[in-house]
Amino acid sequence: MKVKPLSDRVLVKIQESESKSAGGIIIPQTAQEKTQTGVVAAVGTDADVIKVKEGDKVMYDKYAGTQIKIEGVEYLIVKMADILAILE
Repeated sequence: MKVKPLSDRVLVKIQESESKSAGGIIIPQTAQEKTQTGVVAAVGTDADVIKVKEGDKVMYDKYAGTQIKIEGVEYLIVKMADILAILE
C-alpha cells in the first residue's frame, strides 16, 4: 500500500530507539522513551509550506501526528508545523 499525504502533511518513518543502554543494560520496550526522530517517506501537495523532502532525517514534536502501520513498519503523519528540525 502506498500513502500520499495531502496538503501540509508529511509521512515520517519512525526510527527505532536503542534497546540497550550505554552500559549494556537491555531496556524493555515498555520502559523506553518514545523516539522523536524519523526519516521523511513522503510529502504533501502544498509545496509553498513544506520545507522538507523525501529522505530528510527530521525531529518532530513528541505528541504530534497520527501513527499508522504500513506492511509492518511504523509511520507517523504529521503537519509541517510539527517538524522541529532537519538533522544533518
